[in-house]
Amino acid sequence: MALRSIVRIDEGKCNGCGQCAIACAEGAIKIVNGKAKLVSEIYCDGLGACIGRCPEDAITIEQREAAEFDEEATKTHLAEQEKAQTQAAFVCPGTAARRLREKGGPAQAAAAAVPSELGQWPVQLKLVSPHAPYFANADLLLVADCVAFAMGDFHSRFLKGHSIAVGCPKLDDVQFYIEKLAAILQANKLSSLTVIHMEVPCCHGLTHIARQAIVRNKIEMSFEDVTIDLQGNVSRTQTVRS
Repeated sequence: MALRSIVRIDEGKCNGCGQCAIACAEGAIKIVNGKAKLVSEIYCDGLGACIGRCPEDAITIEQREAAEFDEEATKTHLAEQEKAQTQAAFVCPGTAARRLREKGGPAQAAAAAVPSELGQWPVQLKLVSPHAPYFANADLLLVADCVAFAMGDFHSRFLKGHSIAVGCPKLDDVQFYIEKLAAILQANKLSSLTVIHMEVPCCHGLTHIARQAIVRNKIEMSFEDVTIDLQGNVSRTQTVRS
């Protein structure tokens, strides 16, 4: 143990947006149960690259007794993270890519009073394959988990004729989401991208994910950013240019 600079995270201020985890090149910060956590003292170099990315000023640098930064252990940690993400690939039969109907085709007869407009399976960003056929030339929706529950007309208003990837920027691994969306953009020429999220602050992380995925691919691409209020209404629509 030595007296040194190390990050301090105020969980009371943290909204779980994940931007600090993205900024940390050492992988020292992770979002756990909706809050940023220091994974291990030995992965934190104390330089504070994460501070400027925190919109809530929840991160500071303090001087205290802490285990010294271990560069070799950090390299191993990062390699293990990358390996785990690679091995997360589609081992469950339920995640096999399936087209439920052709784009623009009629909904199949169903017992439901209001037919679904879902045209693919799976839908979760963690589970979809970047090479799934339903992403080719697609109008892609990147949608926060809660949107479809808040909006009574989500299927008819947004989902019809679109492919979809669903995720929660507060509870899930933001860096993994950026990499997965970047892989989808790289493997496919999309017709359009629309990001739909709730008005709560943490949900705006989905816009950040889209921006970073586009930047990672070094492409010029604009997308529509749609904000939904808690009553299920569209409160704002804007074009984001990266």
